[in-house]
This record gives sequence, structure tokens and C-alpha cells, in this order.
Amino acid sequence: MPEFQPFRAARWVVDSPSDVAALVAPPYDVMDVEERDARAAAHPRNIVRVDYPVERDGPSRYDAAAALLREWFAAGVVALDPTPTFSLYRMRFTDDSGRERSTVGVIGALEVVDEGAPGVLPHERTTPKAKTDRLDLTRATRANLSPVWGLSLTAGLSSLLQEPGLLVATVTTDDGVTHTLESVTDPDRIARIAEAVSSRPVLIADGHHRYAISRTYRDERRATGPDAPAGLTMTLVQELVEEQLGIAAIHRLVAGLTSDEVLERLAPFYDPSDAGEVSRSTLRGMQERGALCLVSHDGRGTFLAPKPRVFDAVRELDSARLEHALGDAISAVTYQHGVNEVISKVRNGAASCAVLIRPVSIAEIRRTADTGELMPPKSTFFTPKPLTGMLWRMLDA
Repeated sequence: MPEFQPFRAARWVVDSPSDVAALVAPPYDVMDVEERDARAAAHPRNIVRVDYPVERDGPSRYDAAAALLREWFAAGVVALDPTPTFSLYRMRFTDDSGRERSTVGVIGALEVVDEGAPGVLPHERTTPKAKTDRLDLTRATRANLSPVWGLSLTAGLSSLLQEPGLLVATVTTDDGVTHTLESVTDPDRIARIAEAVSSRPVLIADGHHRYAISRTYRDERRATGPDAPAGLTMTLVQELVEEQLGIAAIHRLVAGLTSDEVLERLAPFYDPSDAGEVSRSTLRGMQERGALCLVSHDGRGTFLAPKPRVFDAVRELDSARLEHALGDAISAVTYQHGVNEVISKVRNGAASCAVLIRPVSIAEIRRTADTGELMPPKSTFFTPKPLTGMLWRMLDA
């Protein structure tokens, strides 16, 4: 089972926990350069200045990020915890159904295991990424700047995390989500949390590439000397239960094929029906019909209900069925979360059409943990996302 340890967290030195609001940011992979630049311009110490180097700054951008991080430590605006701690990460939000939600996880250092080894499990296949951006940044900063997101199979972990720790950061973002971070310093409680997480496998929810990069970095460090700090990576761990998770779909954008051509390819597998003008309410119609929805360039939709028995040999996931039905045309597909964002990209010509899919169930995610059968790439979008810059982990501390 995976090792899970506390670590000396790097944190902002602030007068009030709410002061970190100007210093944090969404994960780098859900921001565009314009948002990154706006955050960098708004505050000289926003985390994007380290976590999101931009290509226009040339090959020295990673060294510049590392130098800035050292400057923050030297100036006393960032400091390490005096002893190893766990950090409780809570999110309060209203979900798409209007229900008030509250989730809790724990941030610690999770063991980096070899690919295919037990203990830390992927839940979906990953798409190759040619760029080495995150690895180059890790090499330069020697830091885990944002957490991998893991799901623990340990029953009762959420209850163990309910007792508050010391409040160190609180941020309410524009989307109404309140993020709070609490430090756990009590040795007995630290030991109980470590034992609980280490007792069962952890399924990677978000951050497969970050975890793979941690493995590459560990191997590089191992080749030149002791790899102890690099043998673990900063991870937010939550219990794999429905009340602790928000799961949205990642929809499919199609390039190079018109909606009529896509419909023709899918005709042997799906029965079409008119969906009218596509909006967020279309998702409800999809759930009622057990259907996908093809979005045309004019913003109108076509429900696609699976034909009887054609998918008997395919896993009961929209992403797996669509992958099977499209065949080699799947290479024309890219990924986008958010119905409004999908409609916008189809209307403005960034995609010729799109296919909306339904969110994956908790039962299917647990099935992956139980059987090891991976989902297609980009099958899940866990939400809300934890913020970057609430804390980080130095690999030489």
C-alpha cells in the first residue's frame, strides 16, 4: 500500500488567512495566458509568476521562476512549517443541482510508485504530451507546486478529517467556491491520518501527467544520489464516496468532419432525435434518455440514443462507446468541459461540431479501482478544482 507522509509545507507569511486570496490561482491547465497575465499583473507575488512560466520569456523562464521562488523565501514572504504537517483542504460550494456541498481532503506526500505497481492507480488512459513544461519546472524549482488529486479507498477517511485544524488560508473564488486550508500539527492525529491513507490504494482522480512527471523526476534524482524527497509527491487525498466528489463531463470537440458526416459514422450505433437549441438544460434531456448529444455549427442538437445490443462488448461509458463508434475518426477529437464553452467553440468555428457526453458515475470510478480497467482519456472532470498556491512542497526541505 502507498506511503503517505506529512511534510514541511511552504506557506505564505500573511497577517490574515484571507490575505492569500490575491496570491493563489486556478490550476495552470484550466487557465489561458490572458488570465495568467491578469493575475500576474494584479499582484507581484501571485503564484502564476512561478507556476505558469510563459513561452514568450524563452528557455530561461524556468530558471527565472526558481529564482523568484528563492527571492520570496529570502524576503520572508514565504516560510516552511517548522515541523512536518498535514493540511486539510475544504471546499464549500453549490453544485449544478442547487445543492449546498462541503468536501474535505488531506494534502500530504504520497509515494511515487513504478508504472503498473500496486498502491497508486490510474483511472483513465492518458494522452501523450510532447511538451516537458512541468518536468522542466520541477527540475528548476525543486518543488511540487500543485497537488495531484487522489481518491482513497479507505472507508471513513472523511470522518477522520472532519475535526478542524489551524486555519491558515481561506479564499472565496468568483464562482462562489470557498476554499479553506487548515494545518494539522498534532502527532497522534498525523499518525492516524497517515495510517488510514496508507492502508488502502489511492486512485488518481486528476493529475495523471503530474504523477508521471514525479516518477521521471524521482528516477533522475535516484540516478545521481539519494531520492528520498523525490520518492513522494504532494497529493490531495479524498475518500472515494459520492458526497465528497463533484464530477462533470469532458465533452468532445470534432475538427475536420461536419455534423452530418459524424452523424453518418454514428448511425449504425445510435438512434437520432431532435434536441432543439443546445443549452445547459440539454444535459437533463441526455440523462433522461440515456443519450449523447451532437452539437451542430448552428448550435442545434441531436440526441443520440444507443441502439439495442450494439455496445454489449463495450464498457457502459459514453466516452468508451463514442470511442468505439468513431473508430479511426477519434483522432479528430479534442476535449472541452462546460456546455457553454462547447457551444461557443462550435459557433465560432474552433470546432466543426461537438458531442456532449454524460458525467461518469462514482460506481464506474470504483469499478476502475476494483478491476484495473481504465477509462478512455478525458472521461472525467472533477470539480471544483483545488487552487494552486495555497501551499507547496519543496523537494530539498
